[in-house]
Amino acid sequence: MARYEIFVTYKKGIFDPPGATAARALDSLGYTEIESVKIGKYIRLEVADGPDEITRVREMCDKLLANPVIEDYRIVEAEGAVSAG
Repeated sequence: MARYEIFVTYKKGIFDPPGATAARALDSLGYTEIESVKIGKYIRLEVADGPDEITRVREMCDKLLANPVIEDYRIVEAEGAVSAG
């Protein structure tokens, strides 16, 4: 069994509403040094071993776990980087 971690973030130039909200809240709490906040998703998958498992994980990201129109994703195997979306 392989374990993959997937990090999903908005693409450059796409407005990040949760990040903007967090940035305003931090500013109102006195953390004026904050210039921007980006908030994304973290997904951990455990996948049965197979010859095309990384290809299947990419398909899962493209079809469901990330919106390829507005989001980028990065797949990391438990031991190191595997791929970028």
